[in-house]
Amino acid sequence: MFSGVSTLNLDAKGRLAVPARHREALADSNAPRVVVTINPSERERCLLLYPENEWHEVARNLSRRETMNSAVRAMQRLVLGHAVDLELDGQGRILLPGELREFAQLDKRVSLVGQVNKIEIWDEVLWKGNRDQWLSEVSSADSAVDLQGLMF
Repeated sequence: MFSGVSTLNLDAKGRLAVPARHREALADSNAPRVVVTINPSERERCLLLYPENEWHEVARNLSRRETMNSAVRAMQRLVLGHAVDLELDGQGRILLPGELREFAQLDKRVSLVGQVNKIEIWDEVLWKGNRDQWLSEVSSADSAVDLQGLMF
């Protein structure tokens, strides 16, 4: 289970050091590899990192969708087409391919955001901007009524 926000640096080669707590969660999931793909939402430009076993379920569900629907086909092409299998090196790092880094506008500083079954990988500046906007949306009067009871 992945939770929390961690901010760290990508190295010059585009390697990301996965925090120890996330490496432990990966080990607990018995997933020797991870899969990284894009988040296809135009507004939320980030990468999605799944343990290999979670990814298989996501890929299976997505590939079984009705392919006559153009939006479904586009989602399949984007999410499945950009998926990359990666293995953590001996120091707990993964090398994020340049195309994925470019898509998510990743610079030196990145934020990892745990989402239970996956980790979102954000450029730190984009993460903070979106976080502030989401805080505003959640605290608006209309949202407060819709979200009552969701957390507590």
